[in-house]
Amino acid sequence: MRMHFSMVHTGIFCTKAEIDVKVGKLVDSGGYTEANINNSCAQAESMINSLSHVNWSDAYATLNADTKRILSEAAACWVAIDFITYNPATYTTRYEAEDLVNVNWTKFQILMSILSDSSDVDFVKGA
Repeated sequence: MRMHFSMVHTGIFCTKAEIDVKVGKLVDSGGYTEANINNSCAQAESMINSLSHVNWSDAYATLNADTKRILSEAAACWVAIDFITYNPATYTTRYEAEDLVNVNWTKFQILMSILSDSSDVDFVKGA
């Protein structure tokens, strides 16, 4: 008898569905596994916490919906870049993969500027 174990998504900030939208339909399914997604989410969350100098992960349950959406978008963008660049050859053209990376990178930078600016942090925490 063969047993099948399915892994559960363990990311705090974003869901697999949110990442799916950002990687597009042509992401390499060989590398886009739940284990790899979980690992990339943990790395993204640590990166966001470090860059913003705020431990959003520990405070997540107490955050308002607006702040959670900003964190979700930032983490999903970071994780998407990981998987798009894992094997860009699966996309129709290299330009398609590059465009996806550029859009996600630009969004990530904008969101990190919000999460890193103390006046913005106070605003989003209080929203």
